[in-house]
Amino acid sequence: MEKQQKSRHVVLVMVTFQGHITPMLQLASILHSKGFSITIVHPEFNSPNPSNHPEFTFISIPDKLTESHFSDKDAASPVWNLNKNCAAPLQQCLEKILHSLHHIAAVIYDTLMYSAQTITEDLGLLGIVLRTGSATTMLFYPAFSQLDEEHFVYEIKSPELQALQLKRLRALLSQNATKAMTEVRVAFANVLKRSSAIIVNSMEFLELEALSKVKQYFPAPIITIGPLHKFAPAICSSLLTEDDKCISWLNKQAPKSVIYVSFGSIANIDKQELIEIAWGLSNSKQPFLWVVRPGMVRGSEWIESLPNGFEESVGERGCIVKWAPQKEVLAHAAVGGFWTHCGWNSTIESICEGVPMLCRPFFGDQHLNTSSICNVWKIGLELQNLERGNIERTIKRLMVDMEGNGIRKRAIDLKEKAAFYLMEEGSTSCSLNMLIKHILSV
Repeated sequence: MEKQQKSRHVVLVMVTFQGHITPMLQLASILHSKGFSITIVHPEFNSPNPSNHPEFTFISIPDKLTESHFSDKDAASPVWNLNKNCAAPLQQCLEKILHSLHHIAAVIYDTLMYSAQTITEDLGLLGIVLRTGSATTMLFYPAFSQLDEEHFVYEIKSPELQALQLKRLRALLSQNATKAMTEVRVAFANVLKRSSAIIVNSMEFLELEALSKVKQYFPAPIITIGPLHKFAPAICSSLLTEDDKCISWLNKQAPKSVIYVSFGSIANIDKQELIEIAWGLSNSKQPFLWVVRPGMVRGSEWIESLPNGFEESVGERGCIVKWAPQKEVLAHAAVGGFWTHCGWNSTIESICEGVPMLCRPFFGDQHLNTSSICNVWKIGLELQNLERGNIERTIKRLMVDMEGNGIRKRAIDLKEKAAFYLMEEGSTSCSLNMLIKHILSV
């Protein structure tokens, strides 16, 4: 019995950025519900609160990172530093766990902590990578590491993949690429080729063509377990305090009338962009719930840079909060649109609630997610210019015009397909069983 218990011990290596904490904790919760004991190893920076998850064992490792290492202009450098600084402490930590338990069933690590793959190989452990982004993002990694750039990205015949405009997006992502960015992308491609399995927070029907193409280049089984936030019990994972007073405000609004605005946990805007967004929202005449994180506006603490006359022009039609309970907001009957940065968590949460999107990507895979939303699934509109008149017109196109009705219908259709995948006979349950068998196979 003792040996069996130890063989069901899984170590999860978490990267403590908000968009990465959430899916890793969700996966931990799913595995725990299936009888696995869970240890979560994480950097000290942005450490999660262990008291929120007493069912897990948390171990922090030194990372030597501070707030000064992070910028929405250079996302790769902190990742590179994280792997450089954490590799030795992570190996020591895993060796200690292995010495104590004598057996670890698997080490599941975030792609951003790519150094974990070499460590698991050295220790003879099963290494599994968790992709917190879409499966489609993996289309770029062979190209960035020059595995077969011309044929892999550019010579794609599938109409669905052609609609993604991969050549344009690759050029966009290659602009001003730093040395750290290049090295990190090559490292991603390498660990995806070496890991024993790849977990993706997605649904197979959502990315069928991309998955088919990606499987040609990565030999490990690709296991789509998603949407994790629907499959997992409710967990507390937010690094920021959620202001639930906005739910009371939403309760007073008409069905499908509110545009919810949130740019995630990292993106920043300047003061002029804040002003343009403010007047665009005001002039649209639509009720809005707007998340403005403290420090999100460069050079401002919060919303002191809002233009004179804005609050008077909006009155009770607008609600501004520092952070919102997003899954609850998107599920609310009053919300009819989501102006989003198109991070993958936000994208898949919106899909699951049938909420059409207004897309304003900032960096990285957000551009690819925008292309999927607008060109493949056709459940959103891209906002390319943050000018108040353009913002007003685009909000009206999504929320009021006939064009928006068609977008909303397609969004609801996707929601219904996602609901089927959550049923017992759906593909997500099959994928979870595949993962469990893979973990227990060694």
